[in-house]
Amino acid sequence: MWVLITGGFVLGLLGSMHCVGMCGPLALALPVHHLTGSRRLVMLLLYQLGRVITYASLGLLFGFAGRHIYIAGFQQWFSIGTGILIFVLLTLNYLYKKNIQPPFIRSFYKKIQEIIISILQSEKNAFSYLLLGMANGLLPCGMVYVAIAAALTGSTITGSVLFMTFFGLGTLPAMTAISYFGTSLSTGIRKTMRKAIPYGIALMAAVLILRGMNLGIPFISPVLQNPPGVAVDCHK
Repeated sequence: MWVLITGGFVLGLLGSMHCVGMCGPLALALPVHHLTGSRRLVMLLLYQLGRVITYASLGLLFGFAGRHIYIAGFQQWFSIGTGILIFVLLTLNYLYKKNIQPPFIRSFYKKIQEIIISILQSEKNAFSYLLLGMANGLLPCGMVYVAIAAALTGSTITGSVLFMTFFGLGTLPAMTAISYFGTSLSTGIRKTMRKAIPYGIALMAAVLILRGMNLGIPFISPVLQNPPGVAVDCHK
């Protein structure tokens, strides 16, 4: 479990600048700058809690799918295939500037945008900020896709939920800072961190491939347990 917690949190930290780039405009648009310091912080934490709740829910959903993959005995090859797929998408995105996004993803993204605009235009209360965060967590994001891919390779539902929860917590410092301090954050620091994103994604892809290879390396490529067998009744 500690490996999952650490892995999710580190992935969130590495990808937080990507989140700032993608969701930063929404974070800056949050109506909190007129609030006092303590109330502003509370509203922002509620917003971030909403994102973490969504990520944990995604972990639960894909944890169920990953559990079926594990029981079917495909976990090893699925982990390797997922790592290779991430490498391919990373190469297309960063080297060839091609962003592969199916039409249904774009349609879903549009619906979420409409929900966010509706909440922003409504009367604000604590629950509004929580809902905004939950909707933000559903926006299409490359780092979330990577986290979901890792959660899918888990052998337990609890592990997948923990991974996605701590992924969300890992993004919290940067996302809270951009919302609280706004444009006063150094753009130079954001650019430097953004350059490290592809390396973080590549590292996660490499770990997924190594994990599926059953090399017996503690934490990195442990020997995956065989899926539980089916009980057989013996009749004498």
